[in-house]
Amino acid sequence: MSDDGGSPNEDPLRRFLHADSGPLLFVREVLSSALAVALVGLLLFAVAGVWPPMVAVESESMEPHMHPGDLVFMTEPDRFAPSFAVGDTGVVTAETGATEEFRSFDGYGSVVIYQTPERAARGQSPIIHRAMFHVEEGENWYDEANPAYVNGESCQAIRYCPAPHAGFITKGDNNAKYDQALDFAGPVRSDWIRGIAQVRIPYLGWVRLVFSGTVTPAQVGPVGDAGVVTAATTEGSNTTAAGGQGVRPSLASGSPTPVSAR
Repeated sequence: MSDDGGSPNEDPLRRFLHADSGPLLFVREVLSSALAVALVGLLLFAVAGVWPPMVAVESESMEPHMHPGDLVFMTEPDRFAPSFAVGDTGVVTAETGATEEFRSFDGYGSVVIYQTPERAARGQSPIIHRAMFHVEEGENWYDEANPAYVNGESCQAIRYCPAPHAGFITKGDNNAKYDQALDFAGPVRSDWIRGIAQVRIPYLGWVRLVFSGTVTPAQVGPVGDAGVVTAATTEGSNTTAAGGQGVRPSLASGSPTPVSAR
């Protein structure tokens, strides 16, 4: 008899499948676990249409609707898009959402995960914020904006007005101003959008944030505590960079990468 409980003359495949001890059992369990993880990953990709399909929230700029340490599942922008989304972007603005009664994370409009070329070049996390309204290239969007969410008293007072290109004006639910009024980014192009947030799972994002070094185990605290991670205030001060809410996109194993919710 061998040390895995099988006969030395037994068929190798049968020994591998039926071993109840020894190295064959260990190898079989490892392979079974790896296969299970791979199948879960394939299922998530099939549903989401984007990889990685999850992000971990780093900061407080989307509170009270998202918190640091939340794990957020996202889908490809044009997947499950309603007919009143902006063109083929799959994004519903807060402006349209209020008319169509389309809500996401307790607010009107889609919550998008976007990454600008400048942030990507600096190695900074993507941003997860709400799409407020859409502008065309050259548009003076000051008059369409909520006066409380802009700086100055005219388009000329805002760096990205008139709009240098078509895109979305975005805002963190917990921030006082639009991203574009705070110079976080220009109007968000559709090709900057990595996905649309669909579901959040509290606490699970801390795992990725700790392993990525974004926070230390000692910094992990109750969701919503101020100062648990770099916080974006309602005045637009930085979380990950210049006040965004950070999230980390998921890796091949399905774990999220820190992302910025400014």
